[in-house]
Amino acid sequence: MNLPLRTLGVAPNAWTVNNAIADITRPQKTPQPIILSTETKTLRLDLAKTAILVIDMQNDFCHPDGWLAHIGVDVTPARQPIEPLNNLLPELREVGVPVIWINWGNRPDLLNISASSRHVYNPTGEGVGLGDPLPSNGARVLMAGSWAAAVVDELEQIPEDIRVDKYRMSGFWDTPLDSILRNLGRTTLFFAGVNADQCVLTTLCDANFLGYDCVLVKDCTATTSPEYCWLATLYNVKQCFGFVTDSQEILTALQNGEERSKTRLIASVQE
Repeated sequence: MNLPLRTLGVAPNAWTVNNAIADITRPQKTPQPIILSTETKTLRLDLAKTAILVIDMQNDFCHPDGWLAHIGVDVTPARQPIEPLNNLLPELREVGVPVIWINWGNRPDLLNISASSRHVYNPTGEGVGLGDPLPSNGARVLMAGSWAAAVVDELEQIPEDIRVDKYRMSGFWDTPLDSILRNLGRTTLFFAGVNADQCVLTTLCDANFLGYDCVLVKDCTATTSPEYCWLATLYNVKQCFGFVTDSQEILTALQNGEERSKTRLIASVQE
């Protein structure tokens, strides 16, 4: 006698099995198509296959008492994505788009960090670099679990959000991010966070190389680098790696999608 089928895995990358049967067809989620305007083309994309990656919106990069501010960087630009993200993320969660926080969070022993990576953040060896305590509060720079590596308080995280620690500029290098996205069946990625020309861009490039569809959300992204770095990032994303839009265009697309769904529902009821 066959036992009831049970689910193994995370939908849509899931099987149903019992003692005699393994159903490996992986039923897909119901499509949620929307039309999104970008700076180069109009996209038709499926929200059921979409996720947003929020990269490095952490105290060390965005807070006046964090590491960047300590070494003399004006973090005001890095704080600009906070308000548009607070407007956008709840709406994306409402339609089932996963929010994935990609945060730099090193091992306490720094055993997976090379000397060349440490040199970038402490070129003389005499300053406050990766893993060193901040003079203002003693938090260890970009250390997983520390205040320094935490997302800024102004951005709300909820238990259903997904968190991935990274150890290089790219969120894909030596992390489970690719496996998580493939299990979730997410192939279209919105990109947000800081710095646009460094960690956001390298993560976006790696996503493109891995076959993901990449959309940079311009007002949810920023950099403390010079203006030419920002302009070059926008140029390269549009020219080589994907598309550029802003949060208002996404919100408009979500609203239009809801209105079309309501229209179809009313029409079906009337029939």
